[in-house]
Amino acid sequence: MQKVLIAATNSNCGKTTFTMGLLRALKRRGLKVQPYKCGPDYIDPMFHHQASGQESVNLDIVMASKEHVKDIFTRYSENADICVVEGVMGLYDGRDRWHGSSAEIASLLDIPIVLLVNAKSTAYSIAPLLYGFKNFRPEGCKPRILGVVFNMVGSERHFSMLKQACEDVGLECLGYLKRNEKLSVPSRHLGLSIAEMEKLENLINAAADEVVAHVNIDKIVNP
Repeated sequence: MQKVLIAATNSNCGKTTFTMGLLRALKRRGLKVQPYKCGPDYIDPMFHHQASGQESVNLDIVMASKEHVKDIFTRYSENADICVVEGVMGLYDGRDRWHGSSAEIASLLDIPIVLLVNAKSTAYSIAPLLYGFKNFRPEGCKPRILGVVFNMVGSERHFSMLKQACEDVGLECLGYLKRNEKLSVPSRHLGLSIAEMEKLENLINAAADEVVAHVNIDKIVNP
């Protein structure tokens, strides 16, 4: 059973869009995918369910014990081919510094991380940012970054500069998502109408197509 956590440098990097696209792409491969969401969020798990066909499970080490979270993760992953966890906010954003963050959950459950980076309006300057995320290790928290995916990429030349930044920092570049306003997630609220669900289904398929075209899924499934 493989597992991966989708984290980001900060909020609004496109974690949910990428997660939905990856879930649907893996489902298309015939894999049984078990989705999870860091924190108490209950809207994103609805999107996960739509994309994967499986109920998404919350992993929250602020309101629950670490032992309980470990048990939940293990129990729901028993029959899965791959587990995909969507992080919350930025990688190290927790209730108290990094405590309760995606990084702490990834460390607790030994889940490798795909780091999503919003590359809009930047290029090689992303290198020092990546260097910081690669080398920052607070005491007791040792997340493993499997690779980097860039979002909001404007062109192949733009991507080539971002890829060079990854190489110089020593992180593997796993691909990118193009800048596309059609891939924005609907506003979060308490429920989705039938019309909104149809729009969401179109978004999920479009995101999956983008992931299949430009992201190294094989490296995520078999690191």
